[in-house]
Amino acid sequence: MARIALSGASGLIGKRLRSALAADGHRVLRLVRGAAGEGEIDWDPVRGRLDPARLTGIDAFVHLSGEPVAGVRWTAARKAEIVASRVGSTRLIAESLARITPKPALLCASAIGFYGNRGSEWLDEASPRGTGFLADVCAQWERACDPAREAGLRVVNLRIGLVLDREGGALAALLLPYRLGLGGRIGSGSQYMSWISSADLVAAIRHALVSPALVGPLNLVAPAPVPNAELSATLARVLRRPALLPVPGALLRLALGEAADELLLGGQRVRPAKLVASGFQFADPELEPALRRLLG
Repeated sequence: MARIALSGASGLIGKRLRSALAADGHRVLRLVRGAAGEGEIDWDPVRGRLDPARLTGIDAFVHLSGEPVAGVRWTAARKAEIVASRVGSTRLIAESLARITPKPALLCASAIGFYGNRGSEWLDEASPRGTGFLADVCAQWERACDPAREAGLRVVNLRIGLVLDREGGALAALLLPYRLGLGGRIGSGSQYMSWISSADLVAAIRHALVSPALVGPLNLVAPAPVPNAELSATLARVLRRPALLPVPGALLRLALGEAADELLLGGQRVRPAKLVASGFQFADPELEPALRRLLG
């Protein structure tokens, strides 16, 4: 049985991961502001409060918390919150872990936004950083792990793609309009969507925890990314609804500004090269079967 500290345990993926780790027989310690209960560790990333002594004896730390990036216009204030919630909290954790012995592993969330908008170019972990706000955030986020890396910890940067889950995230938001026959491609529909089912994401994180050879960036995406138009058509087919109402890019830019270009109108065609090479087996490697399983 391992002792694993987990931030973001109340989020969609954090809850699923916590349950899976507990089912595996591990003890999960949740990071909670003002923690007072059994199995909780008190921290305050805004004020930089995390007692390294409370982390002594853990085997791994999985860091998943951070302010959402989708659904709102990126004002200067919002951008600052997004950066601070990721970079500041990660640096606090990395510096705290660097001071304890024995050294646990650190698995820290990142995103495929690291690669920027790259059209149809195939991308893997060796591909260079792209341009744009999200690419900058991800680069800073991953560099914030350096204190742990320099102290000799195994650090894995989890570059997570579009997570498909019927209870939250993008898929859940699309279900109502598609069921009403109001779905359609976004913009040109040519932008690639590198997706992963929530079940495979949780399984991949569990796999990374027990795979010592996995170090550095790790793309957590299914092996078959698709253009947005194909995702739209597939979802409509699974739901037995039409998908005839495309969302104009100009309308999205009017509503969301810069966020529209980076989150919805741009894309990345990402390959999970290191995950596949490590022997991981996907339960949901193809989009249509994945959607049919997720949506029952």
